[in-house]
Amino acid sequence: MLNTITYDGPEGTPLLIAHGLYGSARNWGVIAKRLSATRPVMVVDMRNHGDSPWFDTNSYPDMADDLAGVLDRPADVLGHSMGGKAAMVLALQNPALVRRLIVGDIAPVTYSHTQMGPLEAMRRVDLDQISTRSDAKAQMTGLEPGVADFLLQSLDMKERRWRLNLDVLGAEMDRIIGFPEVSGTFEGPTLFLSGGTSPYVQAEARPMIKSLFPQAKFAKIPGAGHWLHAEKPREFEAAVAAFLT
Repeated sequence: MLNTITYDGPEGTPLLIAHGLYGSARNWGVIAKRLSATRPVMVVDMRNHGDSPWFDTNSYPDMADDLAGVLDRPADVLGHSMGGKAAMVLALQNPALVRRLIVGDIAPVTYSHTQMGPLEAMRRVDLDQISTRSDAKAQMTGLEPGVADFLLQSLDMKERRWRLNLDVLGAEMDRIIGFPEVSGTFEGPTLFLSGGTSPYVQAEARPMIKSLFPQAKFAKIPGAGHWLHAEKPREFEAAVAAFLT
């Protein structure tokens, strides 16, 4: 069972939030708390992340099954990046569990880039030779601005370990940047919410999206990149709330 943080709210359809690669439920605390003003909100640590169990795989069918395992009734589901792909597979495989679907800045396609750079930066940190997060950050070279600070949220200083299964995430990277062969469609309301400056959801992906999610609608948050919920949290929250209501 995935580690889950729950934010109690008024009775209604719950919202399940799935974070992206190298993230955690904690990253979503502020947004989740705000959204819980109108409904219960559950935020999970995905497998091999945070305080959830470590497994030998990190495939999207496995992650979708994990998400299904925390739901005891239909829910609205929001996923960002890797979590967005897992949420899509959940909706396609278990449509009865998903009322509305929000996909944050990702498409059901295979990407050509890799996310091994951040992983290798974490591996370079000599955990035996650090006493503060600043010590670790100094060893994490070659990253874009802000990425090291984001990754360091998953460093357990007390235990001197990463709350990320780096070996499995590295071994499964091709699956993570890919998308599985999935049959069926999800007929429920779906929003693909992207960053206005992000290249992740291109126009050429829309036919594939529409074939899997016939009711898909598309929206962009101006001035936001791939980390749209962190860069423009108020705008992101407003877009999510408007779609859900």
